[in-house]
Amino acid sequence: MKLKNIFFLCLLFSCFGFSWPFLSGANNTTNSYTSTSSSGWVNRETQILISQARNFDSHVLRLALTAYKNAQKKGYTHKRLLTVIDYSKPSSQKRMLVVDLNRNRVLFNTFVSHGKNSGALNATSFSNNPGSLKSSIGVFVTDQTYQGKNGYSLRLRGLEKGINDSAYSRAIVIHGAPYANPANIGRNGRLGLSWGCPAVEPTLAKPIINTIKQGSVVFAYSPDRRWLSHSSFLSA
Repeated sequence: MKLKNIFFLCLLFSCFGFSWPFLSGANNTTNSYTSTSSSGWVNRETQILISQARNFDSHVLRLALTAYKNAQKKGYTHKRLLTVIDYSKPSSQKRMLVVDLNRNRVLFNTFVSHGKNSGALNATSFSNNPGSLKSSIGVFVTDQTYQGKNGYSLRLRGLEKGINDSAYSRAIVIHGAPYANPANIGRNGRLGLSWGCPAVEPTLAKPIINTIKQGSVVFAYSPDRRWLSHSSFLSA
């Protein structure tokens, strides 16, 4: 085929949006740019959030934002909301953050309980097993609300197989509880313990639940090496 004919075919293919087979390098460049852009967004958002929540670790926020982007790419969420729970912190510290990513604004920065068999002051043991009375880590998406024995509650669906995918059947939910009131910290040095649920103080339960219900991402962090090294949500 003559050179001018090849050139003509290239122009024709490009007009209709097709890529010529030997232009695969261009696609690789595009993918690299997309990855860099995503990484840049994570870094920018981290700096914005740290300026509003200095009690949170920037490393944890980067992981949470990366997990959010990957959950979005996988089609699990369309909401620009992110909840971060940092179980590496003791329950005597604020370790739950709710963020509006549209407005780059921290909506809630508060206390949250962990399961009674995960530890006392610090949560050090986690489980996906029914009846364990332990908290679960990983990436979740919020589901429907309901009225239960702990009042207004929010169901969670775990997205990571073997890590938290039993959360829904275990009834690991966000709810209010008197033992999650920070007043308990002054008396006992820590919050009270749940049966595995991330419980919050009663006055904040309804506003938090109504903000994040029905399809937003919840990221529960722990420095668990097995999870950190294998989670498909944590790769940039």
